[in-house]
Amino acid sequence: MPKQIHLAAHFPGVNNTTVWSDPASGSHVEFESFREFAQIAERGKLDFLFLAEGLRLREQNDRIYDLDVVGRPDTFTVLAALAAVTERIGLTGTINSTFNEPYEVARQFASLDHLSDGRAAWNVVTSWDAFTGENFRRGGFLAQDDRYDRAKSFLATAHELFDAWRGDEVLADQESGRFLAEPHPGAFAHRDRFFDISGQFDVPRSPQGRPVVFQAGDSDEGRDFAAASADVIFSRHSTLEAGQAFYADVKGRLPRFGRTREELLIMPAATFVLGDTEAEAAELAQEVRLAQVSPATAIKFLEQLWNRDLSAHDPDGPLPAVDPLVGENTIAKGRASVRMHRDPVATANEWRATAEAEGLTTRELIVEVTGRQSFIGTPATVAATIDEFVQADASDGFVLAPHITPGGLGPFVDQVVPLLQERGVFRTDYEGTTLREHLGLPLRRTGGESAVAS
Repeated sequence: MPKQIHLAAHFPGVNNTTVWSDPASGSHVEFESFREFAQIAERGKLDFLFLAEGLRLREQNDRIYDLDVVGRPDTFTVLAALAAVTERIGLTGTINSTFNEPYEVARQFASLDHLSDGRAAWNVVTSWDAFTGENFRRGGFLAQDDRYDRAKSFLATAHELFDAWRGDEVLADQESGRFLAEPHPGAFAHRDRFFDISGQFDVPRSPQGRPVVFQAGDSDEGRDFAAASADVIFSRHSTLEAGQAFYADVKGRLPRFGRTREELLIMPAATFVLGDTEAEAAELAQEVRLAQVSPATAIKFLEQLWNRDLSAHDPDGPLPAVDPLVGENTIAKGRASVRMHRDPVATANEWRATAEAEGLTTRELIVEVTGRQSFIGTPATVAATIDEFVQADASDGFVLAPHITPGGLGPFVDQVVPLLQERGVFRTDYEGTTLREHLGLPLRRTGGESAVAS
């Protein structure tokens, strides 16, 4: 039997993935956009929708970076509202483990799981910069090396809270008038170097027992964190070969933590452009990329590597002749992506070599190096390529980010999903009610029991 493909949808917000200036784009704040997006995804029987979250507006050259995410309603509020207008699709939100507390986050996710009848999921992230921390009491306090240690403790503590209720404490016996089976349900106590809390968790055990846990780290420590604790890991590896290498590495870590390959799914982010012919799709994809990377955006990306004010640089000319400024201080504040350039000078030289070899201008080079996994072609080609990646163990599926929101997901749902269904590699309807069932993950029935979802 072929592997079944897992598909999800990311509502990306205003950034260089979306083309917010396109007349077809809607609001990134009004609830109607989120509702339409979620219901399109659910029509396609996708596993879940995903909302990212930023805790501070990003800045560049000491100004708000208005070419990127510039404000969005609170994730929990949006997901709770979506629970009321959807029935089956999973509801996934990014919540930071650096500037929150386990009790409040566990309480919010347990509540969301109840409100959605078992569709809640948590993307656990850490925050690395004091710039973001300035919005919080702990701003600049947590050492960078402690991020994952605190995240591990945070997640373990949250799991203790989720498991504080076994699931059989609520009797609600109207005849006898007895509501609880025991006098102290939800009791917990946790103490380590990060947290010292005890009391009673006040949300009864939710339908999934624990929400599905997502993680997105790509470092060696991040991969271990996912292998030990996550249900799904996001990946940024776009080629078949890179995807296979990442897949083999992360899946190979699972036995060390007493887990099987089926207990962790790997789902890279991906965009898509569809056309009636391959040539039409390729032409449209180029138009989309040029819209995503305007001349102004190209300069902003350039500055993030060079760490210099390059506002006077010609985006249609060659790359700067000067080298990047290296140091901890960056002109692009709040962007984790700048940390991907571990050796800015070496990266700049690689970009120069690519631009020279291919005859690319600055903007054309930025278009090339900032592109993420993208499926481009006819619906049949895209369906076949996605199936190839999954069957070849380069991923277990993909998180799709359309360049037009909220309606841009529609063509994929209407044209590609039916072809995957015909191939027998994607569901024709939801078979369960919880997100764990959609993903084939263990259901946490009580504090000490689990069962594999069919």
